[in-house]
Amino acid sequence: MRTPITRRTALRNLAGAAALASMTRTRAAEPSPKTPAPMPAPAAPIHQSVCKWCFKDIPLETFVPAAKDMGLESVELLNPEDFPTLKKFGLHCAMVSFPTGKTAQGVTVGGIPKAFNRVEHHDTLVEIYEKRIAETAAAGFENLICFSGNREKMDDQQGLENCVTGLKRLMARAEKSGVTLVMELLNSKLNHKDYMCDHTAWGVELVKRVSSERFKLLYDIYHMQIMEGDVIATIKANHAYIAHYHTAGNPGRNEFEPQDQQELNYPAIMRAIKATGFKGFVGQEFLPKRDALTSLRAAVKLCAV
Repeated sequence: MRTPITRRTALRNLAGAAALASMTRTRAAEPSPKTPAPMPAPAAPIHQSVCKWCFKDIPLETFVPAAKDMGLESVELLNPEDFPTLKKFGLHCAMVSFPTGKTAQGVTVGGIPKAFNRVEHHDTLVEIYEKRIAETAAAGFENLICFSGNREKMDDQQGLENCVTGLKRLMARAEKSGVTLVMELLNSKLNHKDYMCDHTAWGVELVKRVSSERFKLLYDIYHMQIMEGDVIATIKANHAYIAHYHTAGNPGRNEFEPQDQQELNYPAIMRAIKATGFKGFVGQEFLPKRDALTSLRAAVKLCAV
């Protein structure tokens, strides 16, 4: 026997059907928990290199494959005669070493003490650097180190003008070859007394005056900590003028661990460099106090942000 449907029962049934339909539409609109939004790809790690001179007791043939095994992409501050060993193991030279030569007066130029801040050195420097630029380009490398020279009582402004004059003589060759001349910032307080390019501001002004995409700075973190401090802020403000970085612990210029005994927080510095969009290399340039390769491996790991 069928129960008669009252008006009240009919209205209640209609309300329930409407609520069910609304719930169905809401659930259909919700994203499925099985298809989460894609995560952004992680940023590429810092490209790392190592300066061979700090590990002089290890033969190059042994050192290069060891460096490659720990994830390094480059061994730097090498001369052209070393390039075949790098090529053999598929590594890069992120910063080619400087050439040297003698002036007509018998003065050896090209190294740290005697370089571009003296006009009387320019003819010899242009000759030896043109050759090294060609060798660097032929090997497929891009960066070639250079120096200002020591003050020897010369005014910094005069030294700046002299460096501009000498470096501009090389820019056409560098631009055509795709090779960047990179002047290193060094401390004149402890390791390289009297060196002229010892402050970031002086180096940046030099880059501006040379005015070529093929001349930039090598910002040595250890050296600039001694001269200026404020490393991260300086990097952020001047990264457009920097082609390369070097590391070392301070105090001591040794490996930079344990970090709680260091002035320089390298993971934070590496993150700051990375945040500038830097695509070049950071070169490990410390003097190990313990087993050399153990120290290098630890430094590489600490800087792999």
